[in-house]
Amino acid sequence: MTFKSRFRNSALAIIAALAASLHLAPAGPASAQTTIGPETRLPLPRYVSLKTDRVNLREGPSTSHSTRWVYQRAGLPVEIIAEFSNWRRIRDAEGADGWVWHSLLSGRRTAVVAPWDAQARKIIDLYERPDASSAVAVRVQAGVVGAVRSCGGDWCRLSVRRSERSEISGFIRQDQLWGVYPDETLD
Repeated sequence: MTFKSRFRNSALAIIAALAASLHLAPAGPASAQTTIGPETRLPLPRYVSLKTDRVNLREGPSTSHSTRWVYQRAGLPVEIIAEFSNWRRIRDAEGADGWVWHSLLSGRRTAVVAPWDAQARKIIDLYERPDASSAVAVRVQAGVVGAVRSCGGDWCRLSVRRSERSEISGFIRQDQLWGVYPDETLD
């Protein structure tokens, strides 16, 4: 056996041992697993929304990278998954990801109602109270975007636009929204 093959075998054994020890390490509390963004010092991942009706999703964090997609809907929720300088890597409800300029994002919280049922055109009830036995306040189609007013961990109060000057709100189970985390509370 040559020195080179012994070295490679030893290195592979060390890597395998390290990998095994990482898998056996006890998981810490959820808060210890939160990553902090290097630019903003805010948690990653986190939900935000698009600020304008035209946002270029780029392949990399600069204008020299090609545009992968153009979002054309202000208020659409996205998830920031990384930061680099003034660029934020985002992911949308369909799983597409790329980079956008930070000032095109807003901290305003919005959510998509059951985007996984949007093609089936499923109708979802929003209730007057955070209780499925309460009266239905409004019925919306899956895929509708609304403003998240509050969340208590199981239910969220969501406002949806009926017209340019009118909106209606109701309560929806938190697991029927993309744009809030399970058990997340918002005031």
